[in-house]
Amino acid sequence: MDTANIGDLPAATDARALQVTRPSSDYLDVSESLPLRLASGKELAPYRIAYKTYGTLNADKSNAILVPHALTGDQYVASHHPVTGKPGWWETMVGPGKPIDTDRFFVICPNVLGGCMGSTGPASVNPSTGKPWGVDFPVITIGDMVDAQVPLIDHLGIEALFCVIGGSMGGMQVLQWAARYTERVFAAVPIAAAAWHSSQNIAFHEVGRQAVMADPDWAGGRYLELGKEPRNGLSVARMAAHITYLSEEALQRKFGRSLQDLDAKSFSFNADFQVESYLRHQGSTFVDRFDANSYLYITRAMDYFDLAADYGDVLANAFRGTRTRFCVVSFTSDWLYPTRESREIVQALNAVAANVSFVEIESDKGHDAFLLDEPELFATVRGFINAAARKRGLPASAGPRLAGSA
Repeated sequence: MDTANIGDLPAATDARALQVTRPSSDYLDVSESLPLRLASGKELAPYRIAYKTYGTLNADKSNAILVPHALTGDQYVASHHPVTGKPGWWETMVGPGKPIDTDRFFVICPNVLGGCMGSTGPASVNPSTGKPWGVDFPVITIGDMVDAQVPLIDHLGIEALFCVIGGSMGGMQVLQWAARYTERVFAAVPIAAAAWHSSQNIAFHEVGRQAVMADPDWAGGRYLELGKEPRNGLSVARMAAHITYLSEEALQRKFGRSLQDLDAKSFSFNADFQVESYLRHQGSTFVDRFDANSYLYITRAMDYFDLAADYGDVLANAFRGTRTRFCVVSFTSDWLYPTRESREIVQALNAVAANVSFVEIESDKGHDAFLLDEPELFATVRGFINAAARKRGLPASAGPRLAGSA
């Protein structure tokens, strides 16, 4: 294994491929001698995991927090994104004096296997052909993503993670870590997540995948090799998905039926309404930072996620004997991963007498509430982490930097 600056990657086939495969972060190369055995039965080697770290690892390496990202996230959890220039996707939660306090903890955020910000995925070069993998890349699962992160934790010399915390697909990875590597996870915080993907969510993902594959420029998945981009298809996929991240209340409050820069309806198919313009903007900006094939692979990995399936279809069996401390969090207006699915996780943990707390947060912001300014979420995470840190023998928190801050 080797770690270096990701700028040393071999040249890709076009400017956009360079942009998505050469972010300014560290990476770990896992050699051919250590192949990753995938759930499909195939092996992947060599492979690369790109990652960012924040804070300092203490002497006994007991203060590490792993933050897996959601579907369209990446390793830039608390630092500016090199492509968009925007702040980190969870800077409300991670940073000095924040609930995940980088003055106290060593935070690790890897780009998932199958991603497009440096980790090996369909936009990466297939070493056997010298061309982008495209759809020749093997189909992966959430379990495969987690298994690919283990060598990174080993490389950093960390025997046991103090905490694994994440929302949405990040929460799925939290659950997989806690089930598959229970001895290596002291505390786990799955937020706005579920132990399996519902048929409704699979249906939404299939609409998005079909939008991508129906774009002529998808070219059977070989668009990078041919210098094309399925921008229209990926944009539509993002628009459809983004609706599921919000709530009816949030959309109505933000947009209502307001027109976009018009005094009257145009009686055309232009974006008359503000909500239409908003969705088009979300779609058009997304395609500048995300690879279309990665979208296909990662959504499929989420669809395949069913934690109980590996444990005799009994979710409680996934956590039997666990000593991990859990805090499960849901939001009242999240219809993508509704509270009842979080309660199923809690019930499974209770069935095996696990140490678990549960918080349902009142919010009208929908699924994306975990990424937004939610004081109750900040207080919940801060309180749980502080209590777990005391049990782990870590130094006490000095509290928020400023009164009223996250």
